Amino acid sequence: SDPGRPILIDRFLEDATEVDVDALCDGEQVLIAGIMEHIEEAGIHSGDSSCVLPSYSLGPEQLRTLGDYTVRLALALEVVGLMNVQYAIRDGQVYVLEVNPRASRTVPYVSKATGVPLAKLAARLMTGRKLREFSLPVREELAAVPKTDPPAGALLGHLSAEKFCVKSPVFPFAKFSGVDPILGPEMKSTGEGMGIGEQFGEAFAKSQLSAGLRLPLEGRAFVSVQDREKPKAVVIAKKLVEIGFEIVATRGSAQVLADAGVPVRPVYKVMEGRPNIVDLIKGGEIQLLINTPIGAKSFFDEKTIRRAAVQHGVPCITTIAGGLAAVEGIAARKARPIQVMALQDLHKTTVEK
Repeated sequence: SDPGRPILIDRFLEDATEVDVDALCDGEQVLIAGIMEHIEEAGIHSGDSSCVLPSYSLGPEQLRTLGDYTVRLALALEVVGLMNVQYAIRDGQVYVLEVNPRASRTVPYVSKATGVPLAKLAARLMTGRKLREFSLPVREELAAVPKTDPPAGALLGHLSAEKFCVKSPVFPFAKFSGVDPILGPEMKSTGEGMGIGEQFGEAFAKSQLSAGLRLPLEGRAFVSVQDREKPKAVVIAKKLVEIGFEIVATRGSAQVLADAGVPVRPVYKVMEGRPNIVDLIKGGEIQLLINTPIGAKSFFDEKTIRRAAVQHGVPCITTIAGGLAAVEGIAARKARPIQVMALQDLHKTTVEK
Protein backbone atom coordinates (compact mmCIF):
# COMPACT_ATOMS: atom_id res chain seq x y z
CA SER A 1 0.00 0.00 0.00
CA ASP A 2 1.02 3.65 -0.53
CA PRO A 3 2.21 5.20 2.80
CA GLY A 4 0.69 8.49 1.66
CA ARG A 5 -2.71 6.89 1.19
CA PRO A 6 -3.35 4.62 4.17
CA ILE A 7 -6.30 2.25 4.16
CA LEU A 8 -8.33 1.85 7.36
CA ILE A 9 -9.91 -1.57 7.77
CA ASP A 10 -12.55 -1.95 10.49
CA ARG A 11 -13.50 -5.28 11.99
CA PHE A 12 -17.24 -5.87 12.20
CA LEU A 13 -18.50 -7.65 15.33
CA GLU A 14 -21.78 -9.54 15.00
CA ASP A 15 -23.92 -10.60 17.98
CA ALA A 16 -21.85 -8.48 20.37
CA THR A 17 -23.03 -6.75 23.53
CA GLU A 18 -22.13 -3.06 23.69
CA VAL A 19 -21.18 -1.46 27.01
CA ASP A 20 -20.68 2.19 27.99
CA VAL A 21 -18.45 3.04 30.95
CA ASP A 22 -18.33 6.50 32.54
CA ALA A 23 -15.41 7.21 34.85
CA LEU A 24 -13.82 10.03 36.87
CA CYS A 25 -10.05 10.43 37.08
CA ASP A 26 -7.91 12.88 39.04
CA GLY A 27 -4.63 11.86 37.39
CA GLU A 28 -3.82 9.37 40.15
CA GLN A 29 -6.99 7.44 40.89
CA VAL A 30 -10.00 6.34 38.85
CA LEU A 31 -13.61 5.99 39.95
CA ILE A 32 -15.87 3.82 37.78
CA ALA A 33 -19.10 5.82 37.81
CA GLY A 34 -21.25 3.40 35.83
CA ILE A 35 -21.04 0.29 33.65
CA MET A 36 -24.06 0.49 31.33
CA GLU A 37 -25.07 -2.57 29.36
CA HIS A 38 -26.80 -1.75 26.08
CA ILE A 39 -30.02 -3.63 25.43
CA GLU A 40 -29.66 -3.51 21.64
CA GLU A 41 -26.66 -5.29 20.13
CA ALA A 42 -23.55 -3.43 19.02
CA GLY A 43 -24.15 -1.74 15.67
CA ILE A 44 -26.99 0.49 16.86
CA HIS A 45 -25.82 4.04 17.57
CA SER A 46 -25.24 4.43 21.31
CA GLY A 47 -27.58 7.43 21.35
CA ASP A 48 -30.39 5.27 19.93
CA SER A 49 -29.83 2.26 22.18
CA SER A 50 -31.52 1.63 25.51
CA CYS A 51 -29.15 0.70 28.31
CA VAL A 52 -29.41 -0.57 31.86
CA LEU A 53 -27.48 0.16 35.05
CA PRO A 54 -26.43 -2.01 36.78
CA SER A 55 -25.71 -4.65 34.14
CA TYR A 56 -28.14 -7.56 34.13
CA SER A 57 -26.15 -10.20 32.20
CA LEU A 58 -22.41 -9.47 32.41
CA GLY A 59 -20.35 -11.78 34.61
CA PRO A 60 -17.86 -10.80 37.35
CA GLU A 61 -14.81 -11.50 35.16
CA GLN A 62 -16.11 -9.28 32.36
CA LEU A 63 -16.89 -6.50 34.84
CA ARG A 64 -13.38 -6.72 36.28
CA THR A 65 -11.87 -6.58 32.78
CA LEU A 66 -13.95 -3.49 31.97
CA GLY A 67 -12.72 -1.88 35.19
CA ASP A 68 -9.10 -2.81 34.46
CA TYR A 69 -9.17 -1.45 30.90
CA THR A 70 -10.90 1.76 32.00
CA VAL A 71 -8.27 2.47 34.66
CA ARG A 72 -5.43 1.84 32.22
CA LEU A 73 -6.94 4.10 29.58
CA ALA A 74 -7.70 6.95 32.00
CA LEU A 75 -4.16 7.01 33.41
CA ALA A 76 -2.49 6.59 29.99
CA LEU A 77 -4.51 9.50 28.58
CA GLU A 78 -3.82 11.58 31.73
CA VAL A 79 -7.49 12.34 32.12
CA VAL A 80 -8.52 14.86 34.78
CA GLY A 81 -12.30 14.93 35.00
CA LEU A 82 -14.77 12.70 33.14
CA MET A 83 -14.09 9.98 30.60
CA ASN A 84 -16.40 7.71 28.57
CA VAL A 85 -15.38 4.40 27.00
CA GLN A 86 -17.45 2.27 24.64
CA TYR A 87 -16.77 -1.47 24.63
CA ALA A 88 -18.12 -4.50 22.80
CA ILE A 89 -18.17 -8.00 24.30
CA ARG A 90 -18.49 -11.14 22.19
CA ASP A 91 -17.85 -14.69 23.37
CA GLY A 92 -16.41 -13.31 26.61
CA GLN A 93 -13.79 -11.19 24.81
CA VAL A 94 -13.80 -7.45 25.60
CA TYR A 95 -13.04 -5.06 22.71
CA VAL A 96 -12.43 -1.32 23.01
CA LEU A 97 -14.51 0.60 20.44
CA GLU A 98 -13.64 4.18 21.35
CA VAL A 99 -12.44 6.35 24.20
CA ASN A 100 -13.61 9.91 24.80
CA PRO A 101 -11.74 11.95 27.46
CA ARG A 102 -14.80 14.10 28.13
CA ALA A 103 -18.31 13.98 29.51
CA SER A 104 -20.83 11.84 27.61
CA ARG A 105 -24.60 12.18 27.20
CA THR A 106 -24.88 9.34 29.73
CA VAL A 107 -23.54 11.46 32.61
CA PRO A 108 -26.95 12.87 33.72
CA TYR A 109 -28.41 9.36 33.57
CA VAL A 110 -25.62 7.81 35.65
CA SER A 111 -25.78 10.71 38.12
CA LYS A 112 -29.50 10.15 38.67
CA ALA A 113 -29.02 6.38 38.95
CA THR A 114 -26.22 6.58 41.54
CA GLY A 115 -27.12 9.82 43.34
CA VAL A 116 -23.63 11.25 42.71
CA PRO A 117 -23.32 14.60 40.83
CA LEU A 118 -20.63 13.53 38.36
CA ALA A 119 -20.36 16.81 36.43
CA LYS A 120 -19.95 18.73 39.69
CA LEU A 121 -17.23 16.35 40.89
CA ALA A 122 -15.46 16.52 37.52
CA ALA A 123 -15.36 20.32 37.75
CA ARG A 124 -13.84 20.04 41.23
CA LEU A 125 -11.19 17.62 39.95
CA MET A 126 -10.30 20.00 37.13
CA THR A 127 -9.59 22.71 39.71
CA GLY A 128 -7.10 20.48 41.54
CA ARG A 129 -9.21 18.49 44.01
CA LYS A 130 -8.63 14.72 44.44
CA LEU A 131 -11.13 11.88 44.49
CA ARG A 132 -10.01 10.79 47.96
CA GLU A 133 -11.18 14.12 49.37
CA PHE A 134 -14.86 13.32 48.71
CA SER A 135 -17.11 11.04 50.70
CA LEU A 136 -18.24 8.73 47.90
CA PRO A 137 -20.50 5.65 48.18
CA VAL A 138 -17.82 3.42 46.64
CA ARG A 139 -18.08 -0.35 46.25
CA GLU A 140 -15.03 -2.55 45.82
CA GLU A 141 -16.25 -5.42 43.61
CA LEU A 142 -14.13 -4.25 40.67
CA ALA A 143 -10.98 -3.89 42.75
CA ALA A 144 -9.60 -7.31 41.79
CA VAL A 145 -7.51 -6.01 38.88
CA PRO A 146 -3.71 -6.34 38.41
CA LYS A 147 -1.87 -4.37 41.11
CA THR A 148 1.37 -3.71 39.21
CA ASP A 149 0.15 -2.05 36.02
CA PRO A 150 -1.80 0.11 36.75
CA PRO A 151 -0.26 0.86 40.16
CA ALA A 152 -1.84 -0.39 43.37
CA GLY A 153 -4.69 1.82 44.52
CA ALA A 154 -5.27 3.35 41.07
CA LEU A 155 -8.81 2.01 41.05
CA LEU A 156 -10.74 3.73 43.80
CA GLY A 157 -13.78 1.50 43.25
CA HIS A 158 -17.11 1.99 41.56
CA LEU A 159 -20.48 3.55 42.22
CA SER A 160 -23.63 1.49 42.09
CA ALA A 161 -27.33 1.91 41.48
CA GLU A 162 -29.51 0.44 44.22
CA LYS A 163 -32.29 -0.34 41.72
CA PHE A 164 -32.41 -1.12 38.01
CA CYS A 165 -32.25 2.09 35.98
CA VAL A 166 -33.01 1.95 32.25
CA LYS A 167 -32.32 4.79 29.80
CA SER A 168 -34.49 4.77 26.66
CA PRO A 169 -34.19 7.09 23.65
CA VAL A 170 -36.99 9.38 22.50
CA PHE A 171 -37.61 9.29 18.74
CA PRO A 172 -39.38 11.86 16.54
CA PHE A 173 -40.88 9.27 14.16
CA ALA A 174 -44.50 10.15 14.96
CA LYS A 175 -43.87 13.71 13.72
CA PHE A 176 -42.40 12.57 10.38
CA SER A 177 -44.72 10.04 8.77
CA GLY A 178 -42.32 9.22 5.92
CA VAL A 179 -39.40 8.22 8.17
CA ASP A 180 -38.53 4.54 8.60
CA PRO A 181 -38.12 3.81 12.36
CA ILE A 182 -35.42 1.19 11.73
CA LEU A 183 -32.34 1.66 13.93
CA GLY A 184 -28.72 1.57 12.78
CA PRO A 185 -25.35 3.35 13.13
CA GLU A 186 -26.89 6.75 12.29
CA MET A 187 -28.33 8.48 15.36
CA LYS A 188 -32.06 9.34 15.08
CA SER A 189 -33.14 10.00 18.67
CA THR A 190 -33.85 13.52 19.91
CA GLY A 191 -33.85 12.91 23.65
CA GLU A 192 -34.10 10.21 26.30
CA GLY A 193 -36.09 9.15 29.33
CA MET A 194 -35.31 6.99 32.35
CA GLY A 195 -37.19 4.36 34.32
CA ILE A 196 -36.35 2.95 37.76
CA GLY A 197 -37.62 -0.36 39.13
CA GLU A 198 -36.92 -3.24 41.47
CA GLN A 199 -36.63 -5.57 38.46
CA PHE A 200 -35.28 -5.01 34.96
CA GLY A 201 -38.67 -5.51 33.28
CA GLU A 202 -40.35 -2.90 35.47
CA ALA A 203 -37.57 -0.37 34.85
CA PHE A 204 -37.67 -0.99 31.09
CA ALA A 205 -41.45 -0.56 30.88
CA LYS A 206 -41.27 2.70 32.83
CA SER A 207 -38.44 3.99 30.64
CA GLN A 208 -40.48 3.26 27.52
CA LEU A 209 -43.44 5.10 29.03
CA SER A 210 -41.26 8.11 29.82
CA ALA A 211 -39.97 8.06 26.23
CA GLY A 212 -43.52 8.18 24.86
CA LEU A 213 -43.91 4.48 24.00
CA ARG A 214 -46.76 2.81 25.91
CA LEU A 215 -46.33 -0.96 25.76
CA PRO A 216 -49.67 -2.78 25.38
CA LEU A 217 -50.85 -5.18 28.06
CA GLU A 218 -53.05 -7.30 25.77
CA GLY A 219 -54.10 -7.81 22.16
CA ARG A 220 -52.31 -9.07 19.05
CA ALA A 221 -48.59 -8.96 18.35
CA PHE A 222 -47.13 -9.16 14.86
CA VAL A 223 -43.76 -10.95 14.62
CA SER A 224 -41.56 -10.97 11.51
CA VAL A 225 -37.79 -11.43 11.80
CA GLN A 226 -34.82 -12.49 9.73
CA ASP A 227 -33.88 -16.17 9.57
CA ARG A 228 -30.96 -16.12 11.99
CA GLU A 229 -33.16 -14.50 14.66
CA LYS A 230 -36.13 -16.86 14.34
CA PRO A 231 -35.09 -19.03 17.37
CA LYS A 232 -35.20 -15.90 19.57
CA ALA A 233 -38.48 -14.89 17.95
CA VAL A 234 -39.89 -18.21 19.17
CA VAL A 235 -38.88 -17.27 22.73
CA ILE A 236 -40.57 -13.87 22.37
CA ALA A 237 -43.74 -15.33 20.90
CA LYS A 238 -44.03 -18.02 23.60
CA LYS A 239 -43.69 -15.42 26.35
CA LEU A 240 -46.28 -13.20 24.69
CA VAL A 241 -48.72 -16.10 24.49
CA GLU A 242 -48.08 -16.92 28.16
CA ILE A 243 -49.12 -13.38 29.18
CA GLY A 244 -52.24 -13.41 27.04
CA PHE A 245 -51.34 -12.14 23.57
CA GLU A 246 -52.38 -13.55 20.20
CA ILE A 247 -49.62 -13.88 17.59
CA VAL A 248 -49.81 -13.08 13.89
CA ALA A 249 -46.87 -13.47 11.51
CA THR A 250 -45.96 -13.58 7.84
CA ARG A 251 -45.67 -17.04 6.28
CA GLY A 252 -41.99 -17.74 6.96
CA SER A 253 -42.06 -16.66 10.58
CA ALA A 254 -45.51 -18.23 11.10
CA GLN A 255 -44.23 -21.62 9.97
CA VAL A 256 -41.27 -21.48 12.35
CA LEU A 257 -43.51 -20.45 15.25
CA ALA A 258 -46.09 -23.14 14.48
CA ASP A 259 -43.37 -25.82 14.28
CA ALA A 260 -42.25 -24.69 17.76
CA GLY A 261 -45.77 -25.14 19.14
CA VAL A 262 -46.75 -21.47 19.19
CA PRO A 263 -50.38 -20.77 18.21
CA VAL A 264 -50.07 -18.28 15.35
CA ARG A 265 -52.27 -16.77 12.65
CA PRO A 266 -50.54 -16.35 9.25
CA VAL A 267 -51.06 -13.00 7.52
CA TYR A 268 -50.25 -11.68 4.04
CA LYS A 269 -47.34 -9.37 3.33
CA VAL A 270 -48.18 -6.10 1.58
CA MET A 271 -47.62 -7.46 -1.94
CA GLU A 272 -49.17 -10.90 -1.35
CA GLY A 273 -52.88 -10.08 -1.09
CA ARG A 274 -55.63 -8.57 1.05
CA PRO A 275 -56.22 -8.20 3.90
CA ASN A 276 -52.52 -7.88 4.66
CA ILE A 277 -50.63 -6.82 7.76
CA VAL A 278 -50.93 -3.10 6.93
CA ASP A 279 -54.72 -3.51 6.67
CA LEU A 280 -54.73 -5.09 10.14
CA ILE A 281 -52.64 -2.25 11.57
CA LYS A 282 -54.93 0.38 10.05
CA GLY A 283 -57.96 -1.50 11.38
CA GLY A 284 -56.66 -1.41 14.95
CA GLU A 285 -56.15 -5.20 15.09
CA ILE A 286 -52.41 -5.07 15.92
CA GLN A 287 -51.22 -3.70 19.29
CA LEU A 288 -47.49 -4.55 19.09
CA LEU A 289 -45.14 -4.94 16.14
CA ILE A 290 -41.76 -6.70 16.25
CA ASN A 291 -40.04 -6.48 12.87
CA THR A 292 -36.32 -6.81 12.24
CA PRO A 293 -34.82 -6.14 8.77
CA ILE A 294 -35.04 -9.27 6.62
CA GLY A 295 -33.35 -8.32 3.34
CA ALA A 296 -33.49 -6.44 0.07
CA LYS A 297 -36.41 -8.49 -1.32
CA SER A 298 -38.60 -7.55 1.65
CA PHE A 299 -37.41 -3.95 1.98
CA PHE A 300 -40.57 -2.36 0.52
CA ASP A 301 -42.89 -4.53 2.62
CA GLU A 302 -40.96 -3.97 5.84
CA LYS A 303 -40.71 -0.19 5.41
CA THR A 304 -44.42 0.08 4.59
CA ILE A 305 -45.34 -2.01 7.64
CA ARG A 306 -43.16 0.01 10.02
CA ARG A 307 -44.45 3.32 8.65
CA ALA A 308 -48.05 2.17 9.11
CA ALA A 309 -47.28 1.21 12.72
CA VAL A 310 -45.81 4.65 13.48
CA GLN A 311 -48.70 6.48 11.80
CA HIS A 312 -51.30 4.53 13.80
CA GLY A 313 -49.54 4.66 17.18
CA VAL A 314 -48.59 0.96 17.33
CA PRO A 315 -45.34 0.34 19.27
CA CYS A 316 -42.80 -0.74 16.65
CA ILE A 317 -39.70 -2.62 17.83
CA THR A 318 -37.00 -3.22 15.23
CA THR A 319 -34.41 -5.27 17.15
CA ILE A 320 -34.74 -8.73 18.62
CA ALA A 321 -33.05 -7.61 21.86
CA GLY A 322 -35.58 -4.79 22.15
CA GLY A 323 -38.36 -7.32 21.63
CA LEU A 324 -37.09 -9.53 24.45
CA ALA A 325 -36.86 -6.52 26.77
CA ALA A 326 -40.34 -5.35 25.79
CA VAL A 327 -41.82 -8.74 26.71
CA GLU A 328 -40.19 -8.54 30.14
CA GLY A 329 -41.54 -5.02 30.51
CA ILE A 330 -45.10 -6.05 29.59
CA ALA A 331 -44.97 -8.99 32.00
CA ALA A 332 -43.78 -6.68 34.79
CA ARG A 333 -46.56 -4.16 34.05
CA LYS A 334 -49.17 -6.94 34.21
CA ALA A 335 -47.72 -8.30 37.46
CA ARG A 336 -48.23 -5.08 39.44
CA PRO A 337 -49.13 -1.41 38.97
CA ILE A 338 -46.39 1.11 38.24
CA GLN A 339 -44.59 2.23 41.40
CA VAL A 340 -43.56 5.89 41.48
CA MET A 341 -40.55 7.11 43.44
CA ALA A 342 -38.73 10.45 43.63
CA LEU A 343 -34.98 10.72 43.19
CA GLN A 344 -34.88 12.69 46.45
CA ASP A 345 -36.26 9.66 48.28
CA LEU A 346 -34.03 7.22 46.39
CA HIS A 347 -30.80 9.08 47.20
CA LYS A 348 -30.64 10.53 50.69
CA THR A 349 -26.87 10.99 50.98
CA THR A 350 -24.81 14.01 49.92
CA VAL A 351 -21.33 13.85 48.42
CA GLU A 352 -20.04 17.40 48.10
CA LYS A 353 -19.69 19.73 51.07
